[in-house]
Amino acid sequence: MNMQTDKNPHAWPDSWLTLEHGVRTGRYTDPRFAALEHEKLWLNVWRAAARRDEIPQPGDHTVYDIGNQSALLVRVDADTVKAYHNACPHRGTALAECSGHFDHGRIICPFHGWRWNLEGENEFVLERENFRGGKLQNSDVALREIHLEIYAGFIFINFAKNPPSFAEFIAPVRKLIDGQVIADVHHIWWKSVKAPANWKVAVEAFLEGYHVPATHPQLEVPAADFIYGDDVSGDFAFAHDNHGYEVFPHGHGRFFGGQSTPMAGKVQTQGDPVDAMAARLNLLVEGMDAMILKEDVDVVRSLKGKPIPEDSTLGGEYVKGLYSAAAKLQRPMPRPEREVLDMWGGEIFVFPNLLILPQAGNAMMYRVRPDGFDPNSCIFEIYSTKTYGVDQPIPRAVVQVMTDASDPEQFLPIPRQDFSNIPRMQKGLATIGCKQIWLASYYEMMILNLHQEMDRYLQA
Repeated sequence: MNMQTDKNPHAWPDSWLTLEHGVRTGRYTDPRFAALEHEKLWLNVWRAAARRDEIPQPGDHTVYDIGNQSALLVRVDADTVKAYHNACPHRGTALAECSGHFDHGRIICPFHGWRWNLEGENEFVLERENFRGGKLQNSDVALREIHLEIYAGFIFINFAKNPPSFAEFIAPVRKLIDGQVIADVHHIWWKSVKAPANWKVAVEAFLEGYHVPATHPQLEVPAADFIYGDDVSGDFAFAHDNHGYEVFPHGHGRFFGGQSTPMAGKVQTQGDPVDAMAARLNLLVEGMDAMILKEDVDVVRSLKGKPIPEDSTLGGEYVKGLYSAAAKLQRPMPRPEREVLDMWGGEIFVFPNLLILPQAGNAMMYRVRPDGFDPNSCIFEIYSTKTYGVDQPIPRAVVQVMTDASDPEQFLPIPRQDFSNIPRMQKGLATIGCKQIWLASYYEMMILNLHQEMDRYLQA
């Protein structure tokens, strides 16, 4: 089967199809499908290539690689970032291989010493008279730019010659992202690890909360006791039923909190409610060190022994305490409105591979992309971020490359629990007995929406 034919969905093998209630498993395992994704999706879609924190000062640079493409992202000045194809116009040498700094505002090819300024303008060619009959112009060998947009602290790029409008692409989730002050969050830590699974397997593991009782039993004990216990009679209250799901145009989606969140004040407790809330939130501190931070738990504990006003709740007082603590530091916070608070403990998905989990001026983020052209490997990144006070120094974001997602020295319990599922899914998807996956119409609607949007790119 040639690739020209493969672009026609009517000629696709059955193993590539998106179905009404699921998808075929060849989308995760077939190298030909991975090649089609690279050509039709990854070369044409807007994606978050970096955070501005990675290149905070003029001359700072970082590299974003996907498939056989490499982008060089450069901080030009306080207000300007540019993205270039990471190739010297002379012989193709990659101008950088990782994050760093261009001294004196000069981009220098390490092979033959050709030089450009941060604006991508050529400034020096060794023995210039030997090229193009002595008529080589600076404009002939300027660095080639890649389309770039800066939004919410992210640097989005698109390799297409004439990409679609970024404003239209991001519009369905712009209000959600803006409401959580994501533009103002900065890094606490950032980790990257290779996972032995297709990039979609890794993304989809976080597009639903349906997995919580089985994967994170410490977070939903009644359901876990039912699943793993000896007594399988009766039923239990699935806490995630309280969450809402939505899908949007361009492949985006979200899930969000409901009526029994701490922010709504309806907290199920045993014993002292302050202790119960603190213990619950502390599970996330010790399990992730992201989204919920130690200082947030301290706010809850500060409410111990204090009366709750008749017109308020424990959750309401907790929220007031968070905003009061932030105000003392002059730390940016989301607007204290119900539609904003409902996203705390939820997730915003930006197609095709960015997940934002906001909470009280903090955010945990995931970014996943293919590892070269291998359908059985991906690069998985986790970010812990928060807003900082006016007198708090903001660190440059530097990635920590991890080697083992199951190592307790490298990852905390909740990511380890999630990572444990990802290679097992890939293993099962490759078996001849697994022809398709079935998707829940509600809890897993974001997964189906992802594949439907992918098909619009692949069929273009």
